[in-house]
Amino acid sequence: MSGGAKPLKGLVADIRAGDRRAMAKAITLIESARPEDRSPAVALLNALLPHTGASIRLGITGVPGVGKSTFTEVFGQYIIEEGRRVAVLAIDPSSKRRGGSILGDKTRMENLARSDAAFIRPSPAGGTPGGVARRTREAMLVCEAAGFDVVMVETVGVGQAETAVADMVDMFILLLVPSGGDELQGIKRGVMELADAVIVNKADGEMRAAAGRTAAEYRSALGLIRPSSGSWFPPVLQISSLTGEGVPKVWEMVLEHREIMERTGAVEARRSDQALAWMWSEIRENLGEAFRQSAGVRKRIARLEAQVTAGKLAPTAAAERLLAAFLKG
Repeated sequence: MSGGAKPLKGLVADIRAGDRRAMAKAITLIESARPEDRSPAVALLNALLPHTGASIRLGITGVPGVGKSTFTEVFGQYIIEEGRRVAVLAIDPSSKRRGGSILGDKTRMENLARSDAAFIRPSPAGGTPGGVARRTREAMLVCEAAGFDVVMVETVGVGQAETAVADMVDMFILLLVPSGGDELQGIKRGVMELADAVIVNKADGEMRAAAGRTAAEYRSALGLIRPSSGSWFPPVLQISSLTGEGVPKVWEMVLEHREIMERTGAVEARRSDQALAWMWSEIRENLGEAFRQSAGVRKRIARLEAQVTAGKLAPTAAAERLLAAFLKG
């Protein structure tokens, strides 16, 4: 492994022992864009795979300002009080101009970060669609191999593309803020269809009544959407991350969902589908990279792009020529 990392067996043993430095080192290796790091990263994942799968995987998304980090911290602390260990993979938005990210979730979850039963890893979205980082799935496996009972993925936000997290978790939670009762906060139908639960946050003080109206509004909206599972209808809960009111009910709901999904075989079926989707996603990513790096493509791409932008060549024709150059090697 590059960077002076421990031999594979030693790193795996440290991760299995719950060593946070080893976990951080492993995730850094997995997230690395350096070609020489990909082979050891894959070897590491294969070595960890037999020790994964026991965690409850939760995805948390919501509109900006909804309080995702505050909720994640309060909820994580409650789960720890219940005797569980919690890992949080927090995705930070990347700058479209410079590609950097804030990576401030450890600061925003300061109390949770101090717990020996918690592990928090911020990662940049890096332009990856779906509100998650490209290697979030792999990072989840590292956390599971380290023995964490619950792995939470906190997404960048909610929008038309912020749904990829639903394809890597057991339960997808949509977090909302109280509204005036006259709109559905611009939430895309696709996100609503994927949600396994809806939680209205900030249901306290002067916002309590508005939270009740918002919850009723979303219960009605969910009634018009066909649930993704025949054995589970998405509930709508009201909580306050500030006071902690309603947080225990969220955990009860998560455990109930887990019990039903395990009893019906839905967890195993969902994870099998997710694993296949993950494989094909990797194939598409790797093919795209191989295409861009192909000598034949690189030789022709600038000229063909210029012809397309000038209106002298149809995009379809340009694509066919580039694909032909790629297949010729």
